[in-house]
Order: sequence, then C-alpha cells, then structure tokens
Amino acid sequence: MNVDTMRAVDRWLGIPLTFLLTQFLRVQKNSTPRPIAPIKRVLFIELSEMGSTILADPALRKARAQLKAEIFFVIFACNRASLALLNTIPPENVFTLRETGLLVLAWDTFRFLRWTRQQKIDAVIDLELFSRFTALLTGASGAGKRVGFYRFCGEGLYRGEMLTHRVAYNPHLHIAKNFIALVNSLLTEKAELPYSKQVVRDEEINLPTLKFAEAELERMHERVAKCYAGYDRTQQRLVLINPNTSEMLPQRRWMPERYVELIQRILAVAPDILVLITGAPSEQEEAAERCHAVNNNRCINFAGAVRLAELPLLYAIALLMVTNDSGPGHFSSITALPTFVLFGPETPKLYGSLGNSTPIYAGLACSPCVSAANHRKTPCTDNKCLQAITVDQVFTAITSLLLPDHQCG
Repeated sequence: MNVDTMRAVDRWLGIPLTFLLTQFLRVQKNSTPRPIAPIKRVLFIELSEMGSTILADPALRKARAQLKAEIFFVIFACNRASLALLNTIPPENVFTLRETGLLVLAWDTFRFLRWTRQQKIDAVIDLELFSRFTALLTGASGAGKRVGFYRFCGEGLYRGEMLTHRVAYNPHLHIAKNFIALVNSLLTEKAELPYSKQVVRDEEINLPTLKFAEAELERMHERVAKCYAGYDRTQQRLVLINPNTSEMLPQRRWMPERYVELIQRILAVAPDILVLITGAPSEQEEAAERCHAVNNNRCINFAGAVRLAELPLLYAIALLMVTNDSGPGHFSSITALPTFVLFGPETPKLYGSLGNSTPIYAGLACSPCVSAANHRKTPCTDNKCLQAITVDQVFTAITSLLLPDHQCG
C-alpha cells in the first residue's frame, strides 16, 4: 500500500475501531482489574521508519538494562533489515507485518495478537507518533502495561484510550529523548499525569560505534573494485552521495541538478576521489541519470550494490557522505563516518542523527511543515526550504575533508 492509502485506512478504519476498542478496554478494566506484576517482557512497536529503529536504540537498551526485561519488536517486513544493524533485538524476538495489501495486513494483525499472548508480553511501548493502527495493536496486545504518546489537551490525532501510561510528547525535544521518556514511564514508582516527569540527559542517547575486522573492510573494497576497474584503496578515497528518491516524503529531495554540480566540484578539486551514488535497488535508474549528467568516470552508480545490512561496512571505508534527510543519515551514526544531512520539511532539532553528523538547514519560517500532528503530510509542492540550500553552502561544509591529508578506511 502507498503512503496515502495507509493514511486513509488509518483514518476511516482507525477512528471507529479505536473507539470500539476503547469501550471494551474500559469494561475489562472495571470488571477484571489486573494484579501488579514485575515487567519481564517488553514489546516495542515502530512500523514505518527505518531510521527510527536507530534513534530508538538507546531506549531499547535502557529498557533491557534497567527493567531487566527481555525485549521484543514489531515492524513492517520491508523495514526489518534496519533492526539487524545493531542487533539489539534478537532476531527470534522480532515480529513482522506485511503492508502489501489490506487483507494481508489484517491477517498479520491477527497473527500478531496471538503472538503477543504466546510470548506473554507484559508491557508494550508504542514508539509511533499518533498512528491509530499502532494504538490498536497496543490496546489489543493483551499486555497489562501499555505506554505511548497521548494528546492530552492538544489537537493531536484521536487514538482512543488504549494506554495505561500516557506520556506527553514533547515537540521541542529530540525524538530519541522522547523515546527514552516512554521507557522512563515504566521505571517510575508512582503514577504520573502526564508521564514522564524526568530529565533525559544527552549521554542517554549515545549510540555504540561499530568496529570491523580488516577482512570485512577488504571485502567491501573489493565490491567497489567490481564497479570501478583499477580501484586502489591506498590511492583513492570514497565520497558517498545519497539523493534518496523515495516517495515517502518527496519534499525532502534536494534538486538533482545541484547534486550533479556538487559531484562535479568534488571531482574537480580532488582527483584521487571516487564518488559513489548510493540508494536502494529501485533508485538505480535515477542514479544512472545523475552519473550520466556528471559525465565523469569517477562518478559511479552504486545504488543497489550493497544490502542494507552491509551499509555500515561501506560507511566504514568512506571519507564522507552527503545525504537527504533519510535512513542513511541515521544508519551512518553507528560508524565514525562524517555525514552531512540536508534538512527541509523536518528539523534536525527533532530528527538529527545521533552520530558524526552535520545538519544543513535553511530554517525557513514554514519549516518544519511535517509533524506528528499532521501525520507527516504537508500541502507543500514547492520545497523552497531545500531550494534555499546552495551548492556553495554544501561544498564549503565538506571542503576541509576533501584535502589530501584526510583518509578513509
């Protein structure tokens, strides 16, 4: 299902279903109160954003360490590979939902409800921002403790009354800290309204940096050599360009001609550099168009050349990456790669990478125009927020790294 279809289903089916499930949960609460029991198994729900699995990792690790609980995760099948980048969740503790069609999704939802009971889930933490579907999964999970963001007196989307621990979403706090606040609600000894009345410190959202064996790095260098005859890792450096042409939020795209000009300037100033245009297999055609426009054999179409799980290895041997605001900007945060992320309809204050990342953001009065309150849907068809970011601005930001004394892996 495309994004607009999923939004429509979430609205037209989600509203009546959350209303009905709310009434059921109220009756159940009054008729069969649950005894207080220790939390042994915690399920996290985050379906649609691969980058969010990285941003949520500090919260996952805190739940495991401080609750002494086994942790589980549910995610869309197409995004499962993002969980393997850090392996915080054991593969056998991951449940996937297929979003390829409404009937398939309905069937997987029934499977999910049976699975949560088989796993004896004690608590569910809904990481999504006001999605009615994940609210329904949370409410129907059978867990005694159900945590999520709640609109309170705001105008956020109606999600019924599924939660036992209602956390105030803070739109002025980085999303990784908001995720920590969800976990904190389960660590609080007394009930709060709203949860969570604790400070989340900067050091709580640190990510581990992956280290790789020399043999692993060499295999990735060999992958590059297959695409560029004569590649010599001791003589040439790699710059990654990730234009990200997905349809999820097209307003995030920087203009193709500016990527072309940026690549041309990089190649002109540093003759030892190869530029790899990265992306998903579905982006190979557009990457080929960019390479053709650059008209330099040191610009290589690398879209689809590596699997998502191999991206950290690629990042470990590269000099730097320039990317639209998308998953790779977060995937690189578990490596040391200097990453420059172009922000437009979203803000780095809320969604900036947790790694060695430099946001480039025009900060127009209309930005950010997508948020939790509008289901990340904007009426904008003229993304001046990204048009305001010039090639000069990006090139200046990366110039110092292009000097010959900077080496990649």
